[in-house]
Amino acid sequence: MNRVDKDLYPFFIVLFLTVVALVIFWPILDMVVLGASLAVVLLPLHHRLLRYTRPAISSAIITGSLFILLTGAVYISVMILKANGGLTNQIFATIGSWLDNPATHPGAFGVTISKDTLSLWLAKGNALFVNYWTTLANNLLLIVFKGLVFFISFFLLLLKGTAIRDRIYRHLPQPVRNYWDQLAPVTVDTLYVIYIVQFAIAALTFFIAIPVFYLLGYENILFYSFLAALCEAVPILGSSVAFIIVGAYALALGDLRGVLIMVILGYVVVSALPEIYVRPVLVGRRVKIHPVIMFVGLIGGILTMGLAGFVLGPLIIVLLMRSYRIWTDDRKGVLGTPEQVSARETGL
Repeated sequence: MNRVDKDLYPFFIVLFLTVVALVIFWPILDMVVLGASLAVVLLPLHHRLLRYTRPAISSAIITGSLFILLTGAVYISVMILKANGGLTNQIFATIGSWLDNPATHPGAFGVTISKDTLSLWLAKGNALFVNYWTTLANNLLLIVFKGLVFFISFFLLLLKGTAIRDRIYRHLPQPVRNYWDQLAPVTVDTLYVIYIVQFAIAALTFFIAIPVFYLLGYENILFYSFLAALCEAVPILGSSVAFIIVGAYALALGDLRGVLIMVILGYVVVSALPEIYVRPVLVGRRVKIHPVIMFVGLIGGILTMGLAGFVLGPLIIVLLMRSYRIWTDDRKGVLGTPEQVSARETGL
């Protein structure tokens, strides 16, 4: 036992230094985390391509395809926002005029949210959906740098991920290897489900939002539905942002019926229900974790770790729960059945 404990000392030191490095370099390591998690999901595709080509070429093909896919998605989104620029300008201008009017400002109805807070939210909305070119230009260097970190991490982990994993595994103490062997499959399953469910819910949001905006009675139904799906596809936003914007627009127009539709059908049914029920159930069912626990992991991860939290939050929860189960199963194997433990305690 003493030999095993001594073998664990270097492992815990390396683990501690790794955690310290993650904390210090987190502003850029979130892209490394996203790149690594996506590389794990796409490793099976990489292994299939290895039957026909070299590892470097396979990694380059997958990385290039991912770059084209993401660039195309961003380009299409920007073009759709540009084509509907007049509408988005009208929405935010109407909301701004409504907030500036003392007679219609929420404070006149006893709402305690300060005007500065509401103005800040409105400015953030303008930066994302109206003045997006200015926002992109002002953050261009940061966006390019983080993009490079993401794609380089993704490429290298596709190319060298298996070798790095095997090298680390060879130097792990045997007790840690036992946990690794049991946690590795559930890690892959969790990451796979997180990404699949994320895009599935974004697509689902587009289609179920169409009848909601049809009932709203405004034009540009498909654009509003696209806006909800776009916000849902970005984990740190969520489709609720779109429904809050359109709901505020309806309120600024004095359309109380539209506000109720946005709150009840939009926010509760289309936005909240998939996040509270559908996503946790789909992810939790695959990894056998209760949906409520998965919901806490997802929301807690996003709130504390930002974009990378939508991956790390559920993953950490799953690994903690599975580690606890492995530990309790090991303890049962050591101690025996409850009847045996009771017999030893009573001296029988």
